[in-house]
Amino acid sequence: MPTPRVEVRRSERRRRTVTAYREGEKIVVLVPDNLSVTEERAWVSKMVARVQRKELRAAPRRWDDDALAVRARELSDEYLGGLAVPESIRWVGNQRSRWGSCTPKDRTIRLSERLQRMPDWVIDYVIVHELAHLIEPHHDERFWGWVAHYPAAEKAKGYLAGWSDAARIDRPPSEQVMPGEDVD
Repeated sequence: MPTPRVEVRRSERRRRTVTAYREGEKIVVLVPDNLSVTEERAWVSKMVARVQRKELRAAPRRWDDDALAVRARELSDEYLGGLAVPESIRWVGNQRSRWGSCTPKDRTIRLSERLQRMPDWVIDYVIVHELAHLIEPHHDERFWGWVAHYPAAEKAKGYLAGWSDAARIDRPPSEQVMPGEDVD
């Protein structure tokens, strides 16, 4: 990560706290006026690193649809015997109540852009879940048997449930649907 421009602002009113934030192309660090030069350098270094870490965590993944298609093929081969091959898989911004959806009839998969900030193993789980709908469209025992081939399935389901609870949003539905209809 390139070294950013840093502006240090001293404040007579500030007694103990040090704060940093991004302002355009620079990072602003607010420090008490009574810090020594050595203390200031140490705090500036620490706070710039903190802002950069936060920005790195918040930056969405930029997998394009081609990369998703490659990953879906890899996961299908590894966990589903290569039986689930989507016609298309893409990110969408309009899914607020689901992590993903699949239309078995035309073999299309859509993934919520909210997933882009989550760990790869969680994204992989959602892809495997949606791929399994290409083999078994209903959330029945056979479907969950396919999903269970992914070793981190239970861990990922727990992660997504915890994320939903922490964000105070309803967990996505797992309803039964008819073949050809969208499934989550």
